[in-house]
This record gives sequence, structure tokens and C-alpha cells, in this order.
Amino acid sequence: MNDKLYEAGMHTRRMVLGDTYVDRTEANKTEFDNEFQEYITKNVWGTIWTRPGLTHRERSLIVIALLTALGQDEELALHIRATQNTGASADDIKEVLLQTAVYAGVPAANHAFKIAKNILSDLANPAGSESKT
Repeated sequence: MNDKLYEAGMHTRRMVLGDTYVDRTEANKTEFDNEFQEYITKNVWGTIWTRPGLTHRERSLIVIALLTALGQDEELALHIRATQNTGASADDIKEVLLQTAVYAGVPAANHAFKIAKNILSDLANPAGSESKT
């Protein structure tokens, strides 16, 4: 595909989510979801994540807050893992989840803390650990 927006999106997507995740997603594409994957790459990663107004760290933290509020556990786990590439720290995640508790509810934040705690533990001790999410 010779599309600058797609190429920029793929570069950013790989930078944030990592080659392993993106390669796996690309390998699992089918005719059914190919257009959706292209849409995500162009519009989410190529249009929004490449804008100069916020850093990848800031965008990452906003996404974590929104996914917590929406109860999107799988995507939340993905983006918490991605903080190792965006520069957001465990303390940043904690502060975002505390802030989210006030505006999105304690149960949502409580569940997100559980997910984050497991993932951060796995990231700190990668040998032999598997995410509990």
C-alpha cells in the first residue's frame, strides 16, 4: 500500500504497541477485517497519534483513562503494556486511575488498578510470567 497516512500510522502503531503485537495483528488479518485494520492504522495511528499537540506519553495516559471509564479491559491491558514504549510511568498510570475514579467511578478504576497491577508486575518480572488479564 502506497499511502503516506497509512505508512505514518503503521510507523506510530509499531512505535507505541511494538512490532510483536502489530506483526501478530497483521498476520491475523482476514478479508473480513482488513478494511477495519486499515481504518485504524490510517485514522487512529496516522491521523490522531501523529498530531503534534500532545506527546505519545500524554496520549497514552488519556487512552488509559478513557478505556478505564468505558470498561474496555482488553484494550486497557494493551495500552498499559504500551506505556513501556510511550514513556508513561507506573506513577503516571496510578495518577490517571485515581483521577478516573473521581470522574468515571470507583468500580471502574478499581478494576483498572487490578489490571494495571498485574501487567506492571509482569513487565517488571518478565521471566516466566504471564499476564493475569
